[in-house]
This record gives sequence, C-alpha cells and structure tokens, in this order.
Amino acid sequence: MGIVIRQSLKSTFVNYIGVAMGIPIVFYIVPKYLEPQVYGLTQVIYQAAVLFATFALLGTGGSGMRYFPYFRDEKTGDHGFLYYFMMLPAIGCLIFVPLYIVMKPAIADYFATKSPEFVNYYYHVIPFIIILCFWYWTENYANINMRIAIPKTVREILMRLLMLGCYLAYGFGYLDVNGLIFSFAASYAICLLATGSYALSIGSSSFRHRDLSVLTPEVKRDFLNYTIIVMIGSLVNVVYQLDIFMISGKKGLYDVGIYSMAIFFANVVNMPARSITAISAPGVADAMKRNDTAEASALFKQVSLHQLMAGAITLLIIWINIDNIYSIMPNGDKYSAGKYAMLLLGFSQVVYCTLNFGGSIISYSKYYYWTLFVTVLLIFLTITTNNIFIPIWGLAGAAFATLLTNVISYSWQQIIIQFKIHANPFTWAHLRILLIIAILYGLNFLIPSLLEVSPWLDILVRTVTIGLGYVLLLYGFKVSVQVNGIIDYYILRKGR
Repeated sequence: MGIVIRQSLKSTFVNYIGVAMGIPIVFYIVPKYLEPQVYGLTQVIYQAAVLFATFALLGTGGSGMRYFPYFRDEKTGDHGFLYYFMMLPAIGCLIFVPLYIVMKPAIADYFATKSPEFVNYYYHVIPFIIILCFWYWTENYANINMRIAIPKTVREILMRLLMLGCYLAYGFGYLDVNGLIFSFAASYAICLLATGSYALSIGSSSFRHRDLSVLTPEVKRDFLNYTIIVMIGSLVNVVYQLDIFMISGKKGLYDVGIYSMAIFFANVVNMPARSITAISAPGVADAMKRNDTAEASALFKQVSLHQLMAGAITLLIIWINIDNIYSIMPNGDKYSAGKYAMLLLGFSQVVYCTLNFGGSIISYSKYYYWTLFVTVLLIFLTITTNNIFIPIWGLAGAAFATLLTNVISYSWQQIIIQFKIHANPFTWAHLRILLIIAILYGLNFLIPSLLEVSPWLDILVRTVTIGLGYVLLLYGFKVSVQVNGIIDYYILRKGR
C-alpha cells in the first residue's frame, strides 16, 4: 500500500504543476496566437483520435490489471505477459484504423456543411490514433507495475512544453496549419517514446518464454467475457467527445474552439477529485474484495464530501472572477461567448466530484457488469439532449445537455449502488458545504469591483477574501473532522 500512496501523492503534485503550466498556455498563448476555428480544428482531430484509439486498446487497461497476477513470475519474465499485452492494441489498430477509413463517407457528410476543414484533414487523424493507442498502452503497463508518477510527468509536463513550442512556432509564423498538426503528431510521438522507454524498463516482463498455459480454460473464458465488457464499457469515452463533435457538425469549428476553452475552465473544477480518487481507489478495492460494504460506504462518504468541498469552491472562485479572466485574456471578447457554457459545465463537474467515486465501487464489486447499463444510458442521454438543446441555446445548450446527462446518469448509478451494495455518499455535511458556498456567493456582491482599476487586483482581492471566508466557515460549521484537524495542527497549533 505504501507504494500506491507514494505514487499517488507524486502524481497529485505533478497534476498541480501541469495545471499551473496549462493555465497560461490555454488562457494566454492559445487565444493570442490561434483563431478559435484553428484551435477548434486541433481539438476535433485530437478527440476523434482519442475515440478510435480507446476502442483500439481492446480493453487492455482493465483486463491487463485484472489478469496480470496470473502471469506474474520474475523467473520466466511473467510468462511473456508483455508480448500478449502488446498484441491486443496492435490487433486493435489493425481493426479500427481501417474502420475509420471505411467510415469516411458517413463522417465527412456530417461535418461537411459546418466544419469542412476537418474533412480536409480527415486522414491526418490516422497517425494520431496509432500514436495515442500505444501511448495509452505504455501508461497502462506502467500502472500495472504501480509506477504512475513518471508517465504522469510526461503527460502533464513534457506534453505541455511540447504543445507550447507548437503554439509559439505557429504564432510566430514558422508553421502553417499543416505544420501545426504535424508538429502535434510529432509531440505525441515523443511522449510515446518517453513513456514507452520508461515502461519497458520496469517490471520483469519480457517477450520471451511466452506461455498461455498458466491460464486455465475457466480463466481464459473469464478473460474473454471481462474484456468484452470492458470494451463495451469504453463506449463511455464516446460521451466525452460527443458534445465536441455535435457542436462541430451543427455550429462549426469556431464554436468548438470557444467551447474547448470553456471545457478547460470546467476541468479545473474536478482536478482535486482526480487526485483524491486515485489515492482512495486501493482502499475501496480492498473493501469490496472482502465484501465489506460498510467500509466501502464510509469511504464513499469521505471521498464524496472532500471532493465536493474542493470542487465547489474551485467553481465559485472561477465564476466570481470570470469577467476578470476574459478581460485579461487576449481576444477574450471572442472566447467570452462560452461564459455560461463554462458555468454549466462547472456544475456538471461538481456533480461528477460528488458521485463519481461510486463508479469505482461498482467496478471493484461483483456487480461490475452494471456499468454497461450506465454507459448505454449516458450515450443515449448525450445524443438526445445535445440534439435538443444545441439548436436552442448553442454552446450553453451543449453544456446544459452535459449537466442534465450527468445528473440523470449518476443518479441512476447511485440507485444501483444503493440497492446492490447499500452504499451512499450523502451526509448532512454535504448540505453545510452548499450553504457555505451560497453565503460566500452573496458575500462576493459586497466586495467593491476593482475591475476598472486592475483586473489582477480584483482577482486577488476576491479570491483571498472568499478563500479565507471558506476556510473559516468550514472550520466553524465543522464540515470535516480531517480539515478541522489540519487547521488545528498547522494553523492554530493546538496539536503542539
């Protein structure tokens, strides 16, 4: 367990560095040097590649983690596990790359009217699919060996540095759009080589001594069933790209660029949740292995509470400063069209922060197959709600569709957890957090506006005032024993 915690903490630290680097890149470099339609084109190409690369993995992330213990044997190089593990994405690419090519008429027809630029770059997606597929594979292999810090550093830091170089080269005229897309592909290839070199240097697996006899016929059948379920479950990744694709098809790449900026804002809200979930996952996995639903429920409450605590205040601080942020941002008047889309996407991330850990509980339990029902519901709701609300409200409609989908699908997931595992995340402390956020939002209107003096000064005053108020109210309302303990020990020095 020690290595899990150490690696998770290192990963969390890297996440924060990555966000600190990403904020000036996305909020200053991108809007200064890239027109929204160019930025939108890069996002659609990337998301299309992510979609097909996820399918091409053939479920290696989940199945590799689940069945690696059957192969583990340092003397035999894990019975050739590395060879079999690599064959899956190789076969996947041989299936899904041709499928992507065959699907061009249907896909091109959807994008031709509003986003013809993407059709012109249709085949540029293919190298991205292959590179991303094997990059994800190397990350999965590192995760199997419980080494996540270095791959996370490559993804969060090296990748952003390479992207910065691409954006600047384009902004200063060294690259045209073709060159920008080619440099993106080269950047991902560099990250693949970096993570791959590290992943293949750890563990004891080798390509030699291949031996499938270590798997009994029963385990082989279970492997096949589980992998199929994981592959179908990967359809959930479709959900996270559908709004981008549907905006591109219905509105155009200019709107995709603006919406992608709003997504980045909203993703900051769930950043603490990603770290807390990673640290807490081993605990719930152990509890479900022992069928200790009481412990799983208690952990669910703690994780949900602290993720809501972090996510809600993050969204509030972003929202009360949103006008300042757009005023500072180059060409902020263009990107400010996504202001209310950002707010709605932020709300959807708060819902995610509060309830997403339930997905981990299901996946580690004997009821993991129920995730398929949640996935199907997600896809159905996403397509339906986007078709309804994008024509009515544009970008805000797409964001509202995401919020509505999250509320309904996570509520359904919680019903499953409640009846099958008897676990729920809710406590009175959740309501106290919402009350505190409402009080602070009202307090924000009492702070004099300093926007005309300096948006930077206004951001500083509002953030510090609201942040300090949040800490004081959390402590006074006794929302979290852990948080109060930290404040007592490190700030009030009661523990010394």
